[in-house]
Amino acid sequence: MQPAEIEAALAAALRGAGPAGEVRGLRRLTGGATKETWCFDWCLPGSSEALILQRSAARAAPPGHPPRLDAGQDAALMCAARQAGVPAPVVRLVLQPQHGLGPGYVTGHVAGETMGRKLARDGAFAAARGRLARQCGEALAAIHRMPTADLPFLARLAPADELAIYGGLLRDHAIAHPALAYALRWVGQHLPTQWDARVVHADFRNGNLIVDQQGLRCVLDWEIARIGDPMQDLGVLCMRTWRFGGAGEVGGFGTREDLYAAYEAAGGAPVDPARVRFWEAFGNLKWAIACVRRGLGARADGRPASLELCAVGRRLEEPLWDFLSLLETAP
Repeated sequence: MQPAEIEAALAAALRGAGPAGEVRGLRRLTGGATKETWCFDWCLPGSSEALILQRSAARAAPPGHPPRLDAGQDAALMCAARQAGVPAPVVRLVLQPQHGLGPGYVTGHVAGETMGRKLARDGAFAAARGRLARQCGEALAAIHRMPTADLPFLARLAPADELAIYGGLLRDHAIAHPALAYALRWVGQHLPTQWDARVVHADFRNGNLIVDQQGLRCVLDWEIARIGDPMQDLGVLCMRTWRFGGAGEVGGFGTREDLYAAYEAAGGAPVDPARVRFWEAFGNLKWAIACVRRGLGARADGRPASLELCAVGRRLEEPLWDFLSLLETAP
């Protein structure tokens, strides 16, 4: 759709849900691997509100792939998260077929920065970095306290299920790589046997957070949430890939001690550092497999999907190095 068509359809959808107004300043934002994101002002007589439109792909995750929420489920989860005290986006409208915009939703705009490198290294966020690990611990504790019975659309994945899914994705590409083979075997030999089934964001990391000078403002990108081991979220947040060159082991901005202490103080389960390290290692394997899949992605005619995805494929060795380094240095 052209921007003018999106603007007209969006205005009609919002008028149908409330007072008549006008869409102004519609522009598409960069970033986002699975969604198309637009910002705009919703102007009513005497007032104006900044909003975000996100349009998502209509297709569901194929069998054997990681679960992915549809737009309605994604919005419902964000609403439940806000009720649980998580700084999630405020959902204003869930798009319906009659709106003519495809799947998606409209949320409130949250001012702040999302670029991981800036948050980890820019001097403007030095004060925020002193708070972020604790704030992330508090937010994760709130996510993990959410009642699973209220979210029946979330898939339940045990650690063994996660391994079966990601190992299957790698086998689909028939790539032979000794480090990948070793990582798969190591994960299989160290699967947690004791864990509590909780709501898991599964992509809680630097780059999916909105931060200002005061710290955490909003948690984004809920579409791969699931029921699983809550230590997974802490492990993903500690991955070196998502530190963006920052010194802190947590997101490039903080310490594990601050994260763990704040998580437990806010009502999270007692942290199991060994299980966090397991999920950090497994997260590196998942990212390595994602690099393989992106790098080998092809169009219908067999040509590479894009130069950008080929470049991502070349990063395969980075998470594998992180995986092996973690095994070597972990207590």
